[in-house]
Amino acid sequence: MRRPEAPSYACGPAPGPGAGRPVGGPAPDGPPGPWAGTRVTTSLAGRVASPVLPPGESRIGGFGGVTGLAAWTVAHDVTHVVDATHPFAERMSFNASEAHALTGVPLLALRRPGWTPEPGDAWTFSDSLAGAAALLPELGGGRVFLTTGRMGLHAFAHLADPWFLVRSVDPPAGPVPPRLEVLLDRGPFTLDGERELLARRRIDVLVTKDSGGSATAPKLTAAREAGLPVLVVRRPPTPWGVPEAGSVRAALDWLTHTP
Repeated sequence: MRRPEAPSYACGPAPGPGAGRPVGGPAPDGPPGPWAGTRVTTSLAGRVASPVLPPGESRIGGFGGVTGLAAWTVAHDVTHVVDATHPFAERMSFNASEAHALTGVPLLALRRPGWTPEPGDAWTFSDSLAGAAALLPELGGGRVFLTTGRMGLHAFAHLADPWFLVRSVDPPAGPVPPRLEVLLDRGPFTLDGERELLARRRIDVLVTKDSGGSATAPKLTAAREAGLPVLVVRRPPTPWGVPEAGSVRAALDWLTHTP
C-alpha cells in the first residue's frame, strides 16, 4: 500500500473477524487517520462468478506467477503488500512471499484465527481433503454436509455410499460424488438457519475446512447442539518469516508503523 498519491495493494479478500471483509474496503471501526485518501487495490483470483467487490480499486485474475506479481508490484509503485487470501489459498501466499524477496516491498499476511473446539464438540482432524475422505467412512456418516468448497470435490468423488449436501457460491465442476445435492448460497449464515438445515436434511456428519471467521461458524455450533461429529481439515503450511496479523485493525497498525 502507499500514501494518497500511490496505489495500495492487497492480494485477496481479507480474513477479518466478520464476513470476510476485503482489505480494499473500510476496516471495522478503523479510523481514517494517516490512511485517509490512501489508494487500495484489492486483487481477486476470479474463482467466483459474481464476487462481492469492496470499495476502491480492484482487479480480477492471476498475475502470472511470482515474477508476474513482482513485476506488477514494481510497475504500480506499490509500497506495502497485504496477503489477505483465504487460509487455504496456499500457492498465493507462497507467491507473495517469493515476490517480496524479489522486490523488497514490505509484506504482511492477514490471517483470521482458526476455529478451536469447545466443550461438547466431537471433532476429528485431517491434514488434507483426501485424508478427510479416507476418514469419513470411519465416522459412519450416511448424510454428509460437505462445506469445503466446490474446488476439492474430486477428493470425495470415489465415495459411492454417502449422500452429500454441498454448499457453494457457484456450481461445482469436475469429478463429484455420485450421490450429491448442491445448495448454492453465500454467507454469512445464521445459527437458526444452520440448525434448520441440519435437521431438515437429516445430516449426520459435517465436513469443513478450518477457515476461521464468524461468517460460516454457526454450522459448528449447530453441529455441537445436534451432537454431530465434525471432520475438520487443517490449514496448509504458510511461508516462513512473513509477519502476520489476526485482524484488520492489527493490519492497519502494521501499515501505520511500517515505512
